[in-house]
Amino acid sequence: MSANLPRILVPGKINERVLQRLPDLSEIVRLERADPELVTADMADIRGIAVSGRVPAGLMDALPGLEIIANFGVGYDGVDAKHAASKGIVVTNTPDVLTEEVADTAVGLLINTLRLLPQAEQWLRQGRWVRDGAFALSPLSLRGRTVGLYGLGRIGLAIAKRLEAFGVSVAYHTRTPREGLGYAYHPTLEGLAGAVDTLVVIVPGTEATRKTVNAAVLSALGSSGVLINVGRGSTVDEAALVAALQNGVIAGAGLDVFDNEPHVPDALLTLPNVSLLPHVASASVVTRNAMADLVVDNLKAWFSTGKALTPVPETPFMRRVG
Repeated sequence: MSANLPRILVPGKINERVLQRLPDLSEIVRLERADPELVTADMADIRGIAVSGRVPAGLMDALPGLEIIANFGVGYDGVDAKHAASKGIVVTNTPDVLTEEVADTAVGLLINTLRLLPQAEQWLRQGRWVRDGAFALSPLSLRGRTVGLYGLGRIGLAIAKRLEAFGVSVAYHTRTPREGLGYAYHPTLEGLAGAVDTLVVIVPGTEATRKTVNAAVLSALGSSGVLINVGRGSTVDEAALVAALQNGVIAGAGLDVFDNEPHVPDALLTLPNVSLLPHVASASVVTRNAMADLVVDNLKAWFSTGKALTPVPETPFMRRVG
């Protein structure tokens, strides 16, 4: 391998397309996981990390030559971006390329949850249509519902635009209101939940958002309320959600993400009024290939021009020279 090519660490698993493209611009170093204890002395010259998952502060500290962490995913809560910023390490993510796919999935999950379409399909597949007759009428519908978006970034806006086409009213809660939008703004999450009957969660998984969808918010959502989460599982208090679903505090939930993935609480698996997906909102070949390309293109841009394509807000750095 040419000495002119930067060495890039890939800890753990990552999309195969990243591994296929990286050798054209770097020497790949593999680690079983993102553990600083696995770093050896010959890795001191590693200048970049391509990762799908965690990069703790300790791993950054163990790599004195590290300049850039290219994260596979729009969410980068597994990367200690604050620590990276303190060391002048740029962190990148993959926004925009998965926006439309996730928004499509969110709307599909909402319809599945309201109309019980997965349950209806199983009714047919199990021969019950022939044996037992027509599937029961769904007690809920998208007609006449009011949808609140918890988070209104790129994906939230894409979901809102899709929902407009369904003729439902849209409101939202973020830390500060967005200018130039016709959606009703609510300064508190509980206030938003009280004003709508459908709550779609699309915020990042940070300490500030952890378990913010709690018992009080679910109670405010009400007995005809439906919760949809395509953001991060950590934003929802799962114990409170299970209790709300079991006791009729809300009517249903559609979840693509969970607090301790891939483990899903048994209580959620047995509830009839939930629709569950294994974190697949962006999981199409087309979208994952685009995400992989952006990971590699960020590294390529960094080492060729000194500027990353999609740095996260915490680390809008130019490459150090000399």
